[in-house]
Amino acid sequence: MHLDRLELVDFRSYARAELALGPGVRVLVGANAQGKTNLLEAIHYLSVGASHRVALDAPLVRAGREAAVIRAGARVDAGTRALSVELELRASGRNRARVNGQPQPRVGDAIGRIRSVLFAPEDLTLVRGDPSDRRRFLDDLLGQRRPAYLVARQEYERVLRQRNALLRQVRAGQRGDTLDEWTAALVRSGAALLAARIAVAHALSGPADAAYRELVASAPGGKASGGVRLTYELSTGRGVTAEPGFGVPDVGGLAAELQAGVAAVAPAERERGLTLVGPHRDDLILHVGELPAKGFASQGESWSLALALRLASREVLREVGEDPIVLLDDVFAELDDGRRARLADRCEEFEQVLVTAAVDADVPLEGPRHAVLGGAVTSEPVARESLSRGDDHTMPT
Repeated sequence: MHLDRLELVDFRSYARAELALGPGVRVLVGANAQGKTNLLEAIHYLSVGASHRVALDAPLVRAGREAAVIRAGARVDAGTRALSVELELRASGRNRARVNGQPQPRVGDAIGRIRSVLFAPEDLTLVRGDPSDRRRFLDDLLGQRRPAYLVARQEYERVLRQRNALLRQVRAGQRGDTLDEWTAALVRSGAALLAARIAVAHALSGPADAAYRELVASAPGGKASGGVRLTYELSTGRGVTAEPGFGVPDVGGLAAELQAGVAAVAPAERERGLTLVGPHRDDLILHVGELPAKGFASQGESWSLALALRLASREVLREVGEDPIVLLDDVFAELDDGRRARLADRCEEFEQVLVTAAVDADVPLEGPRHAVLGGAVTSEPVARESLSRGDDHTMPT
C-alpha cells in the first residue's frame, strides 16, 4: 500500500494542503512548529481513528472552523487498485466518512482502510509511560489488524461505563438489580479483548526482539545486552509471557478467569463504585534482558525499544494484509549514527516511508523532498540543494 495524494482542509495549521506522493521515501523538511507532524498525524488518524497527540478531535479543527477534512488516495493490491478515504472531523457533533466516494454508515467503517505505523517522540511513553499508553498501543495495532476489534472494544467500553454507573448507584445506597447482568456482559466482551491482545503480544514478541537486537548491535561499539521480553499482565494478577508461535488463547478460559477475578473484588467494587478487574486495567510489561524497561532502561535503550515495537508492528500488520505506510516523525535526529544507519537500511524494505525532519542532512535516505513552512507544504518535490541553502519556497495559501 502507498498513498499517492493527501489533501487537508482546515486541519490543524492547514487552511488547505495538497501533497502529491508515491511509493518509496518522501521527506518533509521544515523548522519546528511549521506543521510537519500535522501531516503525519492526519494520515495516522485514517488508520486508527484518533490522534496520537490529543484525546479529542476538537483541537484537530483549525481555529474558527466547524470541521476539518482529511482526504487520501492510495494504491493497494500491489498498485492494481485505487482506494480513496475521506474523513470529516467536526469540532462538535458527529464525524462523517466516505470510502471511494460512498458515504459510510459509521466512521469506523472507514478507519483502517489506510494502514500505517507511526513512530514519534511521544513513543517513549510506550516504555516510560502509564499502562494506558501500552494498552492503547495494542488496541491501535489490533484495530488495523482486525477491524472487528474496534467494534469489540467499543462494546466493552459501553458495558464498562454502564457497569460503573450501576456500581456508583449501589455505593450511594440504591438498588443494583441488574449488576449480575452487566457483570456477565463485562466478562463476555472482556474475554474477547483479552484473547486478541494476548495473541498480538505473542505475534509481536519475535519481531520486537529481533529489531531491538539489530538496532542496539548497530550502535557505535554497541552490543545487545539482552533481548526483549513482553509479558501481558492481567488485572487478575496473572502474567502471560509472549512467545512466538502461540496462537489465540482459549476465550472460555479467560472468561472464567475474569469471572473469578470480579467475584474476588466484589466488595471493594461496591465500596469504591468502580470496576476493578478487566482489560481496562491490564498492562504490557517490557523487559530488556532481565530488568523491566520502565525505570531501568537508558535513554538509548528506551528509544531502541520503542522503535523496535513499531518495526514489529509493521511485521504483524503485513502478516494479514497490505504493507502499511511507515511514518517517522523527526526520528533520525534522536538516533546515534549506528542506529540511524540501521533504521535507514530497514526503510529500504518498506513500500512507502514518510519522514519529517528539521534538518535535511539528518535523514540518510534518498527520495523527494517537500518543504514545510508556516502551515503550508509544497505539493511537488523541491531540490535538496535549495533546502540546504534555506531558500524561501513559494507556498500555497
